[in-house]
Amino acid sequence: MDRSNYPNDMDKVEAVPNRVSDMPERLRPREALERMGVEHVSDDVLIAILLRTGIPGLNVAELSRHLLRRFGSLTALAKASVEDLAACRGMGPVKAQVLASALELARRLSQESLPDKPSLRSPQDVYEVMKELARPRQEEVFWVLFLDTRHRLIRPPFEMSKGIIDASLVHSREVFREAIACSSSGVILAHNHPSGDPTPSQDDIRVTRQLVDAGRIVDIRVLDHVVIGAVSASRAKGYSSLRELGLVSFSA
Repeated sequence: MDRSNYPNDMDKVEAVPNRVSDMPERLRPREALERMGVEHVSDDVLIAILLRTGIPGLNVAELSRHLLRRFGSLTALAKASVEDLAACRGMGPVKAQVLASALELARRLSQESLPDKPSLRSPQDVYEVMKELARPRQEEVFWVLFLDTRHRLIRPPFEMSKGIIDASLVHSREVFREAIACSSSGVILAHNHPSGDPTPSQDDIRVTRQLVDAGRIVDIRVLDHVVIGAVSASRAKGYSSLRELGLVSFSA
């Protein structure tokens, strides 16, 4: 939901008192939530309620806004490690664990809302399954999605490797050993670009061709390779499909 049309009471003042109790009642996070409803308050109010307290000289409302300014977005905040969060002024290990746990629960809830065996018949279907898995990751991660004869996902996406994707990290024997073990008739490859730009690299193309060739030998089709990025003002889609782009000759 786009919350830009809803008022953000906390943005109406430049200098926030050092204690939430010193703030006007309508600007306090809990009172704002009671008045406007949890769906309509801004991100910083929700974070403030999770964190509960600030420190001397930095109340919890200021702390939550500082975190969003420092990391730039909720997506970037979700990617931050507990250690990175704990290092921020006013946080520490306990608050960092609380915030990281809440963001991880949000990710798991999103995954839980998917059908038990979603049918993956387009790159958009793959993106819907993968985006919450890929979004928090700060390094490149390579997944394999194993499908049955009706293009349904047999098991959760299998994490194959971490790091810049190249032939030294992605081994065809491991990919197809797992595929054979779960009686998969086809696979879809997926990995993330933490930069948000899903444009395939030459290494992405090279690895994909190797896996397509290996799949033909063992009679398991490689149907596509979807690179997960992020939607932006200049990109309507948060992914790219090597099949759609015609960069690799995939199995029919």
